[in-house]
Amino acid sequence: MEKTKTNIYIDGANLHRAAKELNFEIDYKKFHGWLRQKYGFDKVYIFIGLIPSNVKLYNYLQESGFFIIFKETVSVGTDIKGNCDAELVLRSVSDFYTEKADKFVLITGDGDFACLVKFLLENKKEVVVLAPHNKKCSFLLRKSGVRLTYLNDLYHKFQKVYLKEKAPNEVETS
Repeated sequence: MEKTKTNIYIDGANLHRAAKELNFEIDYKKFHGWLRQKYGFDKVYIFIGLIPSNVKLYNYLQESGFFIIFKETVSVGTDIKGNCDAELVLRSVSDFYTEKADKFVLITGDGDFACLVKFLLENKKEVVVLAPHNKKCSFLLRKSGVRLTYLNDLYHKFQKVYLKEKAPNEVETS
């Protein structure tokens, strides 16, 4: 029996925005480890807009084991736009047709991906959606019949932890 090939596709902006709204900062190394333990993936892609000043973040993501798929960004006033939906759909469908994945894990709450979920389900592929925020998950995904998990109660497993620094006059007692 052949091993199931599992790929994970992360809508980076959707994940980041939801974590921020829930007051969590993701430790991407822990997140990668959690995903590996939970899904035993072959590849995990994160789709994000390319902003030159974020080079440290990109290096950190790559060092943590993520394959980054960039979208060129444009500035619209003070906003930076770099919607990666088309890139995520294209990579997923390409992996479907080239048989690089049998199981698809999508990390998004964006209803724009409901058509991708429907396509994969209709083609008898195993699909899981991890929605970053239960209150921001699109009705289109919820009604698709896909196996849906909300990350709200799981962020603590891969949250960045900052150690409290001791004040100079604090004495350690044991």
